[in-house]
Amino acid sequence: MFGIVATAAVIIALVIGFFIYSVMRQQRKLSQWQQARIAAEITTLENERKRIAGDLHDELGPMLSAIKLQINHLEPTNNAEAAVLEKSSNQIDDIITRFREISYNLLPNTLVRKGFVKATHEFIGKLKSLHALQIDFDSPDFSLTPEREVNLYRVVQEIIQNTIKHAQATLLTIRITKKGQDILLQTQDNGIGFNYSEKAGQGKGMGLFSLQSRAELLGGQLLVHTKPGEGAIFEIQIPLTA
Repeated sequence: MFGIVATAAVIIALVIGFFIYSVMRQQRKLSQWQQARIAAEITTLENERKRIAGDLHDELGPMLSAIKLQINHLEPTNNAEAAVLEKSSNQIDDIITRFREISYNLLPNTLVRKGFVKATHEFIGKLKSLHALQIDFDSPDFSLTPEREVNLYRVVQEIIQNTIKHAQATLLTIRITKKGQDILLQTQDNGIGFNYSEKAGQGKGMGLFSLQSRAELLGGQLLVHTKPGEGAIFEIQIPLTA
């Protein structure tokens, strides 16, 4: 009798074990599929940004410059015509400037030519005249693949933009340090903070979802330390080599 019970217990244990293994395997496959899908979506998005930035820089920019040159060569016959031509020329200048800003936001040339650190310094420099937020950025030189540098740049960009829009902060510190074969990104602001679980759970944290997705693509994990009234700290540790 004891032998039958023991055999039955072993069979039940094996069945339960196999069931748990199957569930874990399916969850792992689902996680891998979701990560692959997110990676494909982000890659598609970045490729589209690159294409649009190229179109603005290589086609529309020169076209507008040619139109401006033609306007400047027109000879007005009276003061009214001169005023119209001057206004048109100034409007084209404004459009060209705006196109350059859009092209830069889509894909900064500095990021392509000089890498993440210099591109981030440049981005922060451009924000100084536009927003009251003081941003203190410090990072050693390091190199990643172009795709990973774009993702890391988008992470920093997203954190800065979220801080400007929502945190009501006056200071944001961004530190990158090397830890062996990894780099650690840490940001901290002195803003109003937020309820992380509430934002993530109610679907209000699309920016947080984007940060988490890009962190996973970089081989890291996003950690958020925040609560109302105490600012926010973001941490991501990623390997230098994928």
